[in-house]
Amino acid sequence: MISKRENFEIDDVRSRLDVDAIHDFLSNESYWAGNRTREQTETAIANSICFGVYDADRQIGFARVVSDKATFAYLGDVYILDEYRGQGLSKWLMQVIVDHPELQGLRRWVLATKDAHGLYEKYGFHQFVHPDRWMERPAPDAY
Repeated sequence: MISKRENFEIDDVRSRLDVDAIHDFLSNESYWAGNRTREQTETAIANSICFGVYDADRQIGFARVVSDKATFAYLGDVYILDEYRGQGLSKWLMQVIVDHPELQGLRRWVLATKDAHGLYEKYGFHQFVHPDRWMERPAPDAY
Protein backbone atom coordinates (compact mmCIF):
# COMPACT_ATOMS: atom_id res chain seq x y z
CA MET A 1 0.00 0.00 0.00
CA ILE A 2 1.24 3.47 -0.81
CA SER A 3 -1.28 5.62 1.03
CA LYS A 4 -4.30 5.23 3.31
CA ARG A 5 -6.94 7.78 4.26
CA GLU A 6 -10.06 6.85 6.25
CA ASN A 7 -11.59 3.80 4.47
CA PHE A 8 -9.70 4.56 1.26
CA GLU A 9 -6.41 3.19 -0.01
CA ILE A 10 -4.23 3.85 -3.03
CA ASP A 11 -1.56 1.39 -4.05
CA ASP A 12 0.48 0.24 -7.02
CA VAL A 13 0.01 -3.49 -6.51
CA ARG A 14 -0.90 -4.80 -9.98
CA SER A 15 -2.26 -8.11 -8.65
CA ARG A 16 -4.88 -6.24 -6.62
CA LEU A 17 -6.37 -4.45 -9.63
CA ASP A 18 -9.90 -5.41 -10.62
CA VAL A 19 -9.36 -5.60 -14.38
CA ASP A 20 -13.06 -6.29 -14.97
CA ALA A 21 -14.02 -3.07 -13.18
CA ILE A 22 -11.31 -1.07 -14.93
CA HIS A 23 -12.27 -2.32 -18.37
CA ASP A 24 -15.97 -1.80 -17.65
CA PHE A 25 -15.41 1.83 -16.71
CA LEU A 26 -13.03 2.55 -19.57
CA SER A 27 -15.17 0.92 -22.26
CA ASN A 28 -18.59 2.08 -20.98
CA GLU A 29 -18.07 5.32 -19.05
CA SER A 30 -14.99 7.09 -20.41
CA TYR A 31 -14.91 9.29 -23.48
CA TRP A 32 -11.40 8.16 -24.38
CA ALA A 33 -11.47 4.35 -24.35
CA GLY A 34 -14.90 3.33 -25.61
CA ASN A 35 -13.47 1.20 -28.40
CA ARG A 36 -10.74 -0.41 -26.31
CA THR A 37 -10.85 -4.18 -26.17
CA ARG A 38 -10.38 -6.22 -23.02
CA GLU A 39 -7.07 -7.47 -24.43
CA GLN A 40 -5.88 -3.89 -24.98
CA THR A 41 -6.83 -2.97 -21.41
CA GLU A 42 -4.90 -5.96 -20.08
CA THR A 43 -1.85 -5.13 -22.21
CA ALA A 44 -1.92 -1.48 -21.15
CA ILE A 45 -2.04 -2.49 -17.48
CA ALA A 46 0.78 -5.02 -17.91
CA ASN A 47 3.03 -2.36 -19.42
CA SER A 48 2.33 0.53 -17.06
CA ILE A 49 2.81 1.60 -13.47
CA CYS A 50 -0.77 1.30 -12.23
CA PHE A 51 -2.52 2.93 -9.30
CA GLY A 52 -5.70 1.49 -7.82
CA VAL A 53 -8.00 3.49 -5.55
CA TYR A 54 -10.04 1.36 -3.17
CA ASP A 55 -12.90 1.72 -0.72
CA ALA A 56 -12.15 -1.32 1.43
CA ASP A 57 -11.89 -4.06 -1.21
CA ARG A 58 -13.89 -2.28 -3.93
CA GLN A 59 -11.89 -0.61 -6.68
CA ILE A 60 -13.28 2.90 -7.16
CA GLY A 61 -10.56 4.54 -9.19
CA PHE A 62 -7.55 3.96 -11.37
CA ALA A 63 -4.69 5.62 -13.20
CA ARG A 64 -1.68 4.40 -15.08
CA VAL A 65 1.65 5.85 -16.08
CA VAL A 66 3.69 4.74 -19.07
CA SER A 67 7.30 5.69 -18.44
CA ASP A 68 10.94 4.88 -19.07
CA LYS A 69 11.41 5.89 -15.39
CA ALA A 70 14.29 8.17 -16.35
CA THR A 71 13.09 10.96 -18.66
CA PHE A 72 9.45 10.71 -19.70
CA ALA A 73 5.98 9.73 -18.46
CA TYR A 74 2.51 9.63 -20.00
CA LEU A 75 -0.40 9.71 -17.56
CA GLY A 76 -3.60 8.08 -18.74
CA ASP A 77 -6.84 6.31 -17.89
CA VAL A 78 -7.38 8.40 -14.76
CA TYR A 79 -10.80 8.04 -13.17
CA ILE A 80 -12.77 7.99 -9.93
CA LEU A 81 -16.26 6.46 -10.02
CA ASP A 82 -19.03 9.06 -10.15
CA GLU A 83 -20.45 8.23 -6.73
CA TYR A 84 -17.05 8.91 -5.11
CA ARG A 85 -16.30 12.21 -6.82
CA GLY A 86 -16.23 15.41 -4.82
CA GLN A 87 -14.28 13.88 -1.92
CA GLY A 88 -10.80 14.94 -3.02
CA LEU A 89 -9.87 11.45 -4.17
CA SER A 90 -8.61 12.54 -7.60
CA LYS A 91 -6.37 15.16 -5.98
CA TRP A 92 -5.04 12.56 -3.55
CA LEU A 93 -4.48 10.12 -6.43
CA MET A 94 -2.56 12.75 -8.40
CA GLN A 95 -0.36 13.54 -5.39
CA VAL A 96 0.43 9.85 -4.90
CA ILE A 97 1.32 9.53 -8.58
CA VAL A 98 3.63 12.55 -8.78
CA ASP A 99 5.31 11.48 -5.51
CA HIS A 100 5.88 7.87 -6.63
CA PRO A 101 9.56 7.02 -6.11
CA GLU A 102 9.98 5.46 -9.58
CA LEU A 103 8.74 8.65 -11.25
CA GLN A 104 11.11 11.23 -9.78
CA GLY A 105 13.50 13.39 -11.79
CA LEU A 106 11.68 12.97 -15.11
CA ARG A 107 12.20 15.67 -17.74
CA ARG A 108 8.62 15.62 -18.98
CA TRP A 109 5.16 14.34 -18.13
CA VAL A 110 2.31 14.50 -20.65
CA LEU A 111 -1.38 13.69 -20.68
CA ALA A 112 -4.49 14.36 -22.71
CA THR A 113 -7.73 15.60 -21.18
CA LYS A 114 -10.99 17.02 -22.42
CA ASP A 115 -12.37 18.35 -19.16
CA ALA A 116 -9.99 18.07 -16.19
CA HIS A 117 -7.47 20.81 -16.91
CA GLY A 118 -8.05 22.42 -13.51
CA LEU A 119 -7.14 19.24 -11.65
CA TYR A 120 -3.95 18.62 -13.59
CA GLU A 121 -2.81 22.25 -13.42
CA LYS A 122 -2.60 21.86 -9.63
CA TYR A 123 0.15 19.27 -10.22
CA GLY A 124 2.24 21.30 -12.67
CA PHE A 125 0.64 20.33 -15.98
CA HIS A 126 -0.05 23.07 -18.54
CA GLN A 127 -0.30 23.63 -22.27
CA PHE A 128 2.82 22.75 -24.25
CA VAL A 129 5.45 25.46 -23.98
CA HIS A 130 6.65 24.62 -27.50
CA PRO A 131 3.68 23.07 -29.31
CA ASP A 132 5.51 23.55 -32.61
CA ARG A 133 7.97 20.85 -31.48
CA TRP A 134 5.33 18.19 -30.83
CA MET A 135 3.77 15.89 -33.36
CA GLU A 136 1.40 13.00 -33.02
CA ARG A 137 0.27 10.01 -35.00
CA PRO A 138 -3.24 9.35 -33.68
CA ALA A 139 -5.49 6.50 -34.62
CA PRO A 140 -8.55 7.58 -36.65
CA ASP A 141 -10.80 7.21 -33.59
CA ALA A 142 -8.42 8.75 -31.02
CA TYR A 143 -9.99 11.15 -28.55
